[in-house]
Amino acid sequence: MLSLIAAMLMAASGTATADALPSPERRQELLFEAARLGRTDMIEPLLKAGVDLDRYDSRGFTPLILAAYSGHFDTVETLIDAGANPCKPDANQGNTAQMGVAFKGEDAIAERLLKAGCDVNARNNAGQTALMMAALFNRTRQIELLLGAGADALIADASGRTASSVAQAQGNEAVASKLR
Repeated sequence: MLSLIAAMLMAASGTATADALPSPERRQELLFEAARLGRTDMIEPLLKAGVDLDRYDSRGFTPLILAAYSGHFDTVETLIDAGANPCKPDANQGNTAQMGVAFKGEDAIAERLLKAGCDVNARNNAGQTALMMAALFNRTRQIELLLGAGADALIADASGRTASSVAQAQGNEAVASKLR
């Protein structure tokens, strides 16, 4: 991978030909791999090589969603700073990076994504919100963060469940009470 970085940097700086670069498709695949693996060092060279920060991979995820879900705070930060859309949902279920980190319990990334200014009440295709996912997995810190950012605990999903009823169904009465 380091030889690919060197080739991309050399081509971007004009000290090597574009022939030294992998194909555009491979460069895009490298971005997805870099995001998933937390290879923040790969982001800038790939950007200089012309990758699309908001493209979907074959499973419908953006690089930012992959980095967030994999728990790579520095990579998430780098992607946002480089212009990646932190609010773009995945192509299949409509889950946002915020929903993914609620599922995984990545509190620092959750806080960073909230600072990015996305709709705290965004819904996926099933009408679920990040608050519902945080309630489902008892992510108390994220519940606090989401409520502090204006999350609406009374929103119901397509099945009529609210964040409180989701927590209650999991046997977490303390969280359910907090969300009522």
